[in-house]
This record gives sequence, C-alpha cells and structure tokens, in this order.
Amino acid sequence: MRLEPGMARIRVKDLRLRTYIGIKEEEILNKQDVLINLTILYPADDAVRDNDIEHALNYRTITKAIIRHVEENRFALLERLTQEILDLVMQHPDVRYAEVEVDKPHALRFAESVSIALASHR
Repeated sequence: MRLEPGMARIRVKDLRLRTYIGIKEEEILNKQDVLINLTILYPADDAVRDNDIEHALNYRTITKAIIRHVEENRFALLERLTQEILDLVMQHPDVRYAEVEVDKPHALRFAESVSIALASHR
C-alpha cells in the first residue's frame, strides 16, 4: 500500500517465535520456529507534532500480544496463524492497513521456508 502524507509505516522484521504449527505428528508434538513480519500503517500527524507516546501506535504492545498469542496456542495451518495475527493487529482502531507474513523455516525439503501473507485495511 502506498504511504500517504501523514501516515507512518511501522515494520516489525523477523520476529522469531516458537509454536506448535502443522498437521504431522512430529509438528503437533514439537514446537517449531516461525518468522513473523508485520507492516502497519496508521495516521501519525499527532505523534509527529506532539512527540508524545499517547499519540503514537504502540508497536511494543501489539508485538507483546502477538508473542503471547503465538506461543500459547496451537495451529494446524499457516493461514490460520497468519489470520489470527492480522486480527490482533487490526483490533487497534488507529491501524488503517496491516500486512502480516509468517514464514515456516524448512517446511519443504530444498526450500529455506514457506510463507503465507495476508492483509487488511479500513
């Protein structure tokens, strides 16, 4: 999505978490790494003007909620995990656009990873 004047883009890159992800027995029994990348757009005019955290989107709060959710739950599909993370981000009313990509390293032989990306806007 194009960055409009007054909008800020937050990127969280390579948030590495461990969770239960997959459908095979060894995936159900053992946690695996996932890499999460987020892009969030929100109107930042007030934060820029006032230099006050109360007017900014707190990416630390969002990231902590994602960490807790991912590490405390089980997921059969990357699609479901990705959607649930996107839903957490979109709960914040200031978010105008969000994109979430989740990588599952070594999910396929001969591939570095497999990823799913989903986006939402308002």
